[in-house]
Amino acid sequence: MTGDRQQDSGARSATSRRRVLAAAALAPVLTAASPASARTTPTGTTRARHGKTGHGKRVEPVPTDLADWAAVARALGRPGNMLRGRIYHTGFPRRDLRVVSDGVVVTPELALATHVAFVRYADGTTMLMGDVAVTEHELQRVTDAWQAHGIEQTALHKHLLSQTPDIWWTHVHGHGRNAVALARGLRAGLDRTGTPPPVPPPGSGPVDLDIAGMEAVLGTRGAIENGLYKVLFVRRETVVDGHLILPPGLGSTSAFNFQPVGGGRAALSGDCAMLAHEIPHVLRALRRGGIKLVELHNHHLSEEPRLFFTHFWAVGDGVRLARTLRCAVDGTDVVPNVPNA
Repeated sequence: MTGDRQQDSGARSATSRRRVLAAAALAPVLTAASPASARTTPTGTTRARHGKTGHGKRVEPVPTDLADWAAVARALGRPGNMLRGRIYHTGFPRRDLRVVSDGVVVTPELALATHVAFVRYADGTTMLMGDVAVTEHELQRVTDAWQAHGIEQTALHKHLLSQTPDIWWTHVHGHGRNAVALARGLRAGLDRTGTPPPVPPPGSGPVDLDIAGMEAVLGTRGAIENGLYKVLFVRRETVVDGHLILPPGLGSTSAFNFQPVGGGRAALSGDCAMLAHEIPHVLRALRRGGIKLVELHNHHLSEEPRLFFTHFWAVGDGVRLARTLRCAVDGTDVVPNVPNA
């Protein structure tokens, strides 16, 4: 019996030693795979993977002007504009595409535009965020180009139903000290699409919609741009991506775009930003008003508070659509973004 106990004890000791050695061997691998581990990207960016609580002290965005982004504009191959004093924005409308959804020829301004934004921070770094429209056959090669240049994708989704040809939208993200390198990385992907060179936007004449009636229902003013009527609402909360505070309205807006189709009717392409507990109200309100749901997804990977977005589509009377949208946004914590206010 004593010999049996000694053998059992020796076996357990050997097993214990093997487990210790295995754990020691795995430790570097587990450390490298930790969510908080940092990595260096081809754009020269060193970025930690964000956890739920972020990391380090929160950093504020700083005001900039167009002159600060001249080198980025050259890298992107087209000029941009400033939004709210802290966001440098550039649009890449897909005028090369003829897309039909629900029998409506979709204009680039309604739902076929790529939008990218750059923000400078107090620590000298720059954040890139964007939403890029690509065809289905472009998607994989664009993804490969961005991955080769350290540009991350944070969402892949649709804005339209039953569209021809098939279009996808992908959100991109980058962060580092070299804003021009980020722009070049983004451009490497865009150059693998059919995105055309910039041209002057079409004029903004009157639109065949009851704007006064729609604004009365929505309780705010919108803007007429490139033949569309647009209304924007901004989340009230301060949104933080990791340790970076996002400027108001960056990646946290509810946007409604109306393309006139005649007789006071419009094609509506919209996007609503919501907290989790707001989602059921918004989806019910949209469906009660006959608006079609397209997607429910996230745009970010690590923002706080956690935001969800639903894309939707409808064709109908402009005032009736506005009434349904008002019911939906009344269930979210937003304020109108009044043009030129």
